[in-house]
Amino acid sequence: MASRRTLALAMALTPGIGAKTICRVLGRNDLLGRSPEEFLRFGKAVLTEEYRLAAATATAWVDHRKRLLAEAEDTERRLDRFGVSLVTAVDPHYPHALEAFDPDPPGVLFLYGNARLLESRTFAVLSSRKSPPAALDLIERLAEEGVLSGETLVAGHDTAEYQRAAVVPLRWGAPRILVLDRGLYAALGEDLSDEPFRTARLWRYRFDPATDLAVSVCAPDLRYHAAGNKTRDRVIAGLARRLDIVIAQEGGNMERLGRLALKAGRPVRVSDLSLNYRAFREAGAEIIPASPPAQASRDGS
Repeated sequence: MASRRTLALAMALTPGIGAKTICRVLGRNDLLGRSPEEFLRFGKAVLTEEYRLAAATATAWVDHRKRLLAEAEDTERRLDRFGVSLVTAVDPHYPHALEAFDPDPPGVLFLYGNARLLESRTFAVLSSRKSPPAALDLIERLAEEGVLSGETLVAGHDTAEYQRAAVVPLRWGAPRILVLDRGLYAALGEDLSDEPFRTARLWRYRFDPATDLAVSVCAPDLRYHAAGNKTRDRVIAGLARRLDIVIAQEGGNMERLGRLALKAGRPVRVSDLSLNYRAFREAGAEIIPASPPAQASRDGS
């Protein structure tokens, strides 16, 4: 008998079925008291009319659902070995911080590791790609300030900007939340034990689920997602209760996330290395000087 989780995972593995569709299906089943087994008996007409699946998607689901369910059950067994959780936006334990931040949050999350970190004082240090050396140094300084004040860093793993922040907790034995732009197995290896980028392995070779939390919006084996980078950034910003932005290119993703955070009532600090820092200040952000006060004083002497 298929469980709710198996059904959600099988749909997540189906091309053409995204997070919104999964949440719509699960939500309607909950509303009407339908079990996964009942849903699995429905034909194309019910799927298109009641659940608003596109005709081609409904056809693909009906034609391949037995195979997809078998794949989902196999994936579940692999995930259960490591205690990986699958959380949908209609579940009561979906991260509240993300839901409160994002008007269109990802519908499905895979969580591996220390999920209690989602309730901790979290922060993120964001910066647009190709940040100059001075910005990278500031990223590291801000990450260290937050970690040493007892906050939990939320970061990615596959840009120079995220990596510069993500190694800081390792130096201090502090926890991190790593948000991935690919599946858990694709990032952490088949036994979910690899640190996902080379620099981190200088400090800790194996990913530690007792300390850290890995979050992915992708199916576990997926190596590439067309919207992976933007979705990753949104999840990082959404899980962070405070944002530090070093450089936000005008009209870019980091600028949009900063404004979204301000709209959600979250503290936002923006470095004066960012050309648009005055506009952020007018919108309510605090400004971070690129140099610490003591350094600025020496530079001006």
